[in-house]
Amino acid sequence: MGIQDRLIEDVGLREGVSRLTEDKIQKTVNAVIQGETGARLKAYAEICLRCGMCTEACHFYLSHDQDPSYAPAAKVKQTIGTLLANSGRVSPDQIYNMAQIAYSECNLCRRCVHFCPVGVDTAYMMITMRRICHKLGVTPQYIQDTAHSHSATFNQMWVKDDEWTDTLQWQEDEARDEFPDLRIPLDKEGADVYYSVIAPEPKFRTQLIYQAAAILHTAKIDWTMPAEPGWDNSDMCMFTGDFEMMGRLKRKHFESAQKLKVKRIVMGECGHAFRSVYDVGNRWAGWKHYPVPVVHSVEFFWELLTQGKIKLVSKYPGPVTLQDPCNIVRGRGLGDKLREVIRILVDGEIVETASNREHNLCCSAGGGVINCGPPFKNARVAACKAKADQLRATGVKTIIAPCHNCHGGLDDTVHKYELGMEIKFLGDIIYQCMERPET
Repeated sequence: MGIQDRLIEDVGLREGVSRLTEDKIQKTVNAVIQGETGARLKAYAEICLRCGMCTEACHFYLSHDQDPSYAPAAKVKQTIGTLLANSGRVSPDQIYNMAQIAYSECNLCRRCVHFCPVGVDTAYMMITMRRICHKLGVTPQYIQDTAHSHSATFNQMWVKDDEWTDTLQWQEDEARDEFPDLRIPLDKEGADVYYSVIAPEPKFRTQLIYQAAAILHTAKIDWTMPAEPGWDNSDMCMFTGDFEMMGRLKRKHFESAQKLKVKRIVMGECGHAFRSVYDVGNRWAGWKHYPVPVVHSVEFFWELLTQGKIKLVSKYPGPVTLQDPCNIVRGRGLGDKLREVIRILVDGEIVETASNREHNLCCSAGGGVINCGPPFKNARVAACKAKADQLRATGVKTIIAPCHNCHGGLDDTVHKYELGMEIKFLGDIIYQCMERPET
């Protein structure tokens, strides 16, 4: 089956290509390739051996009965490879096909890099394809809406400034029933920790803010959150190809931390936001090092638990399995530390999926694919069949996943494939099992 046999109607893609001509496409493609890619893209395009080693790495290929059109090398050939072969001159309909592949049939998870004998980074080639699509104005409607929200409000969910602070006040009031002295300190200068979240938390996952406040309060951490824009560390612009806005977002985030003179930023349980900070957005902004030290919550929770700042009154009943988020495990190497945290928290075995750690299968939601919205949902969940098979084979009932996108993707997967499993953040378990401070 080729891409034309599985085209999905999306208003953003359709309206985008309606404004294109072959001349405009060629001019834009060549401007991006000559102005932004340098030797890296050309090298990857020329050294691919067409050996097929990458095929078994891709969950789209595995979940679609080994359809070769889903192989990473094939997806490159159908997109950026075709542009290079034709000096950027292709039709608007071809751009539609390429955009669907780049935005919705590759999670940019980089598993295939580990299988390639010469290290071709297919994710880099796919995100270059997305960059071209962004320049052409051809992006899926739903993810473009989140990018517009970032541009207008510096958060991806259109959360208004007063809505943000009201939500924090609301969670503080709720938590004080359980922890009478708890505060969510706003704009506190010189704090040890600046705790940052992604916009879905104040919008529809407020319990995570409640739990984080409870954990930080119990551990007696000197912490703060910003009252002004810059608090949302998420970055869908990185995935649409709007790199200019991605750079503004990272700069705003770090500037809000610098303004408060905090010692470090602790990021919540999100994978893609961490990727934007440590690997992509920071480089676009031109920083060799972070302006403010940053740690992911997996590292932070490890510190709290191993240093005795959080003690447990009970352990979470196991056995459990876990989802290794691509961006913090394959990208950052936190797989062992994640397992150390789980062993402290769980009474029982960690039952590994057949593919784990840096070889873990993606949840099929990352890379902005889940943010492409309802038009692509069924195709996204179908691509998670291989993951569902691995999860079912563990025989356990609990998945621990320290990543928002993994939660979203696995929620749909558990439902679709009737796995009967629950999904937990690390914060869910710590909050449930930790010793409360004396009042």
